[in-house]
Amino acid sequence: MNSSVPLRTYNFLYFALLAIFVPFLPVYLNEQGLNPAQIGMITGTGGFITIIAQPLWGMVSDRTRTIRKVLLLLMICAGISGYFLYASTSFALLIGLAMLVYFFLMPIDPLTESLNFRVAESVGISYGSIRTYGALGYAVMSLVAGYIMSTFGAHSLAYLFAGIAAISFVISLAMPDAPVTGKPVTLHSLKTFLSNKETLLFLLLVFVCSVPARMNDTFLGVYIRELGGNSELVGLAFFIAAASEIVVFALSFWWLRAGKELAIISISAAFYFIRFFASAWISDPQLLAYLQVLQLLTFPIFYSAAIQYLYRIVPEEWRATGQTVLALLFFGVSGIVASYAGGAVYETFGGQVLYLSIAIMSFIGMVFGLILMRIYGRRHGSDTSNGYHHSAS
Repeated sequence: MNSSVPLRTYNFLYFALLAIFVPFLPVYLNEQGLNPAQIGMITGTGGFITIIAQPLWGMVSDRTRTIRKVLLLLMICAGISGYFLYASTSFALLIGLAMLVYFFLMPIDPLTESLNFRVAESVGISYGSIRTYGALGYAVMSLVAGYIMSTFGAHSLAYLFAGIAAISFVISLAMPDAPVTGKPVTLHSLKTFLSNKETLLFLLLVFVCSVPARMNDTFLGVYIRELGGNSELVGLAFFIAAASEIVVFALSFWWLRAGKELAIISISAAFYFIRFFASAWISDPQLLAYLQVLQLLTFPIFYSAAIQYLYRIVPEEWRATGQTVLALLFFGVSGIVASYAGGAVYETFGGQVLYLSIAIMSFIGMVFGLILMRIYGRRHGSDTSNGYHHSAS
């Protein structure tokens, strides 16, 4: 149990960094005079970088059979890049430095989640008992970053980002590494995994559900400011969202049942629909911030179930890469669509139409999830192993 303490601390710090980057980069860019379309262009291009970076570092981790050493390298590079990003005002520099942060920071997420899951398995504790600290870090830093940005100015985020990254690097030195599987990494096993029909349909489901979530992540802060809110209220909104995740992750051992993942994902998509449809009709920025409590029934449920489902169908030796594929869809491919399409819709039609659009997408995700549950749910109801499930199709 003691070996998981540094990992829990690291989760707190890494997700605190994500809280400074994901919700506040659009707000920072907005303060530098960029419009929603330009913000969407930068975050969308960051999605392309993520598509390259996450598989690259996932493969490096699998080939070298270590996660911790890769995380150490990425963390120090992300900290330096993030400092200069939030200290810059030039449009060209903002683009270049944002791309560097995407390249170093975003691949840390799937590697961290893989480390969480594998260490939890090896020491006999629940994944949620570790991941809870990530949600706590994201929640606390969302509130802190909003207050610091409002009080000391946008450029103060540079010192905050670099400081958290430095502490996280030090903590990483004491973390356990992921236990190796003993199985050789082969391209054939990855090809088998990616050519499986069930796998492809599941990844499509992840994509459909992820695009609305990523659009909200990218433009919620801009929308709150448009409705009259300030940076502190943006921070409060993301604090409420992240804080609501804590209980869900902590109790994942109780509600996350093997064989029921597709049903759980469908339920989360239904609540995504409710959340985004309600957002479209809210004109009070404070009420919109409070509505983020519905994160409780959306992201943590969706992502935990998706990870567990993935780990039941991915070859054991490709788990880090499989986790990377999942994160690639959630933060990379869907992020590109969310940023470019979301920025264009927001700029042309406004925030209300944007939220109505993503509500419809979430409804489609719910229906798709129910279809997959009908096809595969009965089979997995009796299959609760962590091995690779290979469909005959």
